[in-house]
Parts: sequence; C-alpha cells; structure tokens
Amino acid sequence: MPASGEKNTSPIVPSRRQVLLGGAALGATALTATGLTALGPAARAATAQGAGAPLRGDVFTLGVASGEPDHHSVVLWTRLAPDPLAEDGLGGLGRRTVTVQWELARDERFRHVVRRGVETTDAEAGYAVHVEVAGLAPGREYFYRFRCGRFLSPTGRTRTAPAPGALGAGMVMAFASCSQYEHGYFTAYRHLAEDEPDLVLHLGDYVYEYRADSYVSPDGNVRDHRGPETETLANYRQRYAQYRADTDLQAAHAAAPWLVVPDDHEVDNNWAGDVYEKPEIPQPDFETRRANAFRAYYENMPLRRRNRPRGSHIQLYRTVSWGALVNFHMLDTRQYRDDQACGDGWKVCEDAVDPARSLTGDDQERWLLGQFRRSRARWDLLGQQVFFARRVNGSGAVSMDAWDGYRGSQDRISEGWVDAGVRNPVVLTGDVHTHWANELKADYADPDSPVIGTELVTSSITSGGNGADSDPAEHPDLRRNPHIKFRNNQRGYVRTRISREELRADFRVVDYVTEPGAPVRTRASFVVADRHPGLTEVSPR
Repeated sequence: MPASGEKNTSPIVPSRRQVLLGGAALGATALTATGLTALGPAARAATAQGAGAPLRGDVFTLGVASGEPDHHSVVLWTRLAPDPLAEDGLGGLGRRTVTVQWELARDERFRHVVRRGVETTDAEAGYAVHVEVAGLAPGREYFYRFRCGRFLSPTGRTRTAPAPGALGAGMVMAFASCSQYEHGYFTAYRHLAEDEPDLVLHLGDYVYEYRADSYVSPDGNVRDHRGPETETLANYRQRYAQYRADTDLQAAHAAAPWLVVPDDHEVDNNWAGDVYEKPEIPQPDFETRRANAFRAYYENMPLRRRNRPRGSHIQLYRTVSWGALVNFHMLDTRQYRDDQACGDGWKVCEDAVDPARSLTGDDQERWLLGQFRRSRARWDLLGQQVFFARRVNGSGAVSMDAWDGYRGSQDRISEGWVDAGVRNPVVLTGDVHTHWANELKADYADPDSPVIGTELVTSSITSGGNGADSDPAEHPDLRRNPHIKFRNNQRGYVRTRISREELRADFRVVDYVTEPGAPVRTRASFVVADRHPGLTEVSPR
C-alpha cells in the first residue's frame, strides 16, 4: 500500500474491493471514448463546451464523497484541484467555470445507471460540487463517479437509509475524530474503509488550523502543514485540500456516506460562540474568520444546500434517521455555547454549575428535547464533540471545555431523554484523543444511582502521535470515576454494529502513526443491550 499522500498511478480496475477502499489511491484516469459515449449527447456537448482553456492535469486529486443519506436521497461531492496546495486556495484553476458530469449506478461497473446529470462549479464555490440525488430506492447500495473534461474520478460507494418505520437487518456505523495531519499518517482511515461500514460519523477536528510546527506531538511531527495559521478563505481552502489529498482519507470517504459536525480546530482552538481562543490577544476580525472557516467547511463536506453557511453562521444540528432503527442527532457544541468558565482548562469552578450557562444554546436544546419526545427509534445516538460523562481528576477538577463545564446543559439533556422515555440513548464523542467507554448516571455522586445512558468516545486518528497501550484497570481515572469502564490512549476509531437487540462497539487501534501502514486490531469490545443502558465487555472479534 502506498504511503499516505503518495499517488498510485495504476489504472482503475472496477472491483468491489477497490471500490470499498475508495479507489482513492488509484487517482483519476483519462476519460475513455466508451465512457464519454455512455453519457449521451447532452453531456458530451457540456463536456465539449467546458469553460475556457483546456484542463491540464488530474482535477480529481481530492477524491469523492457522499453524505446525508435518507431513505430516498443522498449528497454526492467532489472538489476540483489539479494543484491542491495552490496558495490562493483555488487548486490551480484560477477563475473559470467548469462543467462536471456525474453518474449514480446500482453496480460498480456502471452497467445499471439510475441517475446522471451535469453540474457547473467555479471559483466562488471553491470548485466544489454538491449534488443532491433524489428518487432513489430505500436501503439500497449505489456507486457513483464524476467526469470533467477528459478525466474520470475514482468510484465511490454510498447507500440510502431504510424506509421510515423499517428496522431492517441492522447496520455497521463507524465514527472518528481528530486527524492532525502533522502528527501522523491517516492509516486508521484506511482501515475504517476496509471495515465496509454503512455509515461514517465524523465528530470534529477534521483539519487543524495551526501553522507548521506550532503544535508538535510527543513523537515529533512527521509531515508539515502548508501555509500560515488558517484565517483567510484561501488559507482554509488550501488546508482542506492538503488533508483531502491524503489517499487514506479519500478511501474512508469513498467507502460510505458520512455525517459530519465540526469541533474547534476547524475554526480556532477551544473557541466558544463569539469568543476566540485567546481573547486577551486582539484578533482583527473573528467574525470574518468564522465566516471563512464555515464557508470552507461547507465546500469540503458532503452537506445539503440547506447547510450552506450565511456569513459567520452555519446550521448543522439535525436528525438523520436510519429507518426505525436509529436516530442520529448531530449536535453543534461550539457555535452557541457560553464562553468556558474560569478561563478554561481543568478547574474547580463554581460558575461551571450555574444552570443558566449553556453548551448548546437555548434553541438547540429545545430542538433536541423535542426530538427525544418525538422519537420512536430503537436507538437514539447523539453525534457530538466533547466529553459528556462526569470526569474528575486527582485535584477534584473537571474540564471547562466539556459538558462538565456546563452542568446545567449536562443535566437537562440527560434528564430530557429520561423524561421522554428514550429507549436506548447513546452519546458518541470525539475531541479527547483517547478511547473511553462510560456509563451515564442519574447522580454521579451516588455509586448506586441508576445508569441512564451510555457514552462511547473515539480516540483520534492521529492527534497526539502514537500514544501507548496500558491496562485500563490501572488508570487512576477509572478508580476516581467508577462509571468509566474503559480507557485506551492509542490512535484509531470506533466501529459499531447496531441491531434490534444490541449495539456492539469495537474500539479499533493502530500501534503507531508516525510511519504508514500500521495494522489494526480491536483493543476492546462492549455491548449495550436493548433497554439496558450500560456496558458489558465481550471478547473482541
């Protein structure tokens, strides 16, 4: 397997195995006469018209992606960039209008095409393409690709959700977060693709904003960010292109549809609402920086048109249903929160328990509590960014950046799912660069208090460097917080298998990220049984 970021110029062989690996490492290939003919006269005319000078070089260097599936539609995405690291953020295309064709088929050889169309993109859109394909069959696997000029994109695999009310045969869902490009190779993304999930959730810190070598892992940085700390639109576009050009990340995107939410590093470390990381150091215009960051985030993610940002605001909290089996409630815990109490960090802080302080903001909180009351799903999963369970360190302090720093929000949300009778609430979390498995309690001060939910926390893809394995039972965090059942400080992701009867979580790890090609293994597995919140450890497989 080539090292992450290297280009493999082998021709595309349209096998299922390569599709499930994204076809990303294979790069784009020149459009054949047969492929062009298959598009029909209108598409051939659009291709011939192009827009200005002929395209030179592979325009599909950033791969393909899909997302936001429901029972009859899905979003298809690509972004054109023959020169991904161009400083102006326009990928070497300058200012022009470019025509792109797309196809969606029932098979990876595109013998049974069910939808096709033509889109245009330009510099204003960052040369991104978002296609919302509707009229599809529920619970169906599809394959898609793009063409531009003489270039053909890699093939992606996607699927629609089951029909409303259908429990189906279950699903495989993987979730990940925190991929600091400088800290290591994205090998875990490649293994995530090989697991062939039905759906992927990314819970934030997809890119990092720092200039090269300003955030150094304990193992040293193995590759460098291009450009300064991201502030301008060109900066953010260039940074996303650098990450998106990584072939392991491309494989993960091409393997399944994604649901995404950002955390802090897509904008600025530990930002909160209108407050940036270090308010004591004046920043020229944080509102403009936020607007630039959100615009680039939208351009680079398979989101729907309704998620398009408006200035410095982007609407991202939403519920996506997988039939009657799962409701995925995707939260935004940055844009509407009050500033972190007591100056941020780990503190013993009276303001943290002020019930008036909010992590979600009032509107998002009302929306989520309403979703709980309306839910009839077997499982309700909260896709969100920061640690939810109570976690006290040796000094009795808690993290001001996590839900512990917003005790009122923490209590209202957990009490809300209890009062609504949510059948199986499970919180999915990123941010902390460590695997955790937590039981959520009605009263953390009482060891005999009922377990009212479960939290699964994914480690980082690379952030923090290699990390290290250890015996979870020996870690002081578990002794101080008996509701925490597992901790592991290696890099990886979480794979879940969700059925009517149970949710099984496999904590997947790689032993190193400072070199490419590390093997993957399951470090621990836990089961949450239907109507029985809490964790039962089972043998990994």
